[in-house]
Amino acid sequence: MSKQIRLGTVGHFGLAVRDPKKSAAWWRKLFDLKTIFEGDGYVGLSNDNVTIVLSAGTPRPETIGHMSFHLPDMPALRHALDWLKEHDVAVEDPGEEIGPEAEGSPNMGLWLRDRDGYRWELSVLARP
Repeated sequence: MSKQIRLGTVGHFGLAVRDPKKSAAWWRKLFDLKTIFEGDGYVGLSNDNVTIVLSAGTPRPETIGHMSFHLPDMPALRHALDWLKEHDVAVEDPGEEIGPEAEGSPNMGLWLRDRDGYRWELSVLARP
């Protein structure tokens, strides 16, 4: 048996945001997330894949380079781009919004920032 710890799916992660209720509304409007708990100064959002806990505090987007969520295929990524634009969410690289995750990468993605300045990527893994 390996001594290393095998990581599973992300249980949850927390972010400091200016206004948890307003940030939660932004997330619910754009993504398939539901409120699963709420209290003074925090909101937990979740779907089958991830739980995000938004807590009142000073946002520190510089502490996370970015976080990526995988989408199933290119039509889903194109739909995401259209949906974000329809809701006036600025995406990076106007005109070339969808592109390789990194130079030479076969994976495709797009990048956006939430209302607190955190950077997010929506990506599709290349199929062999």
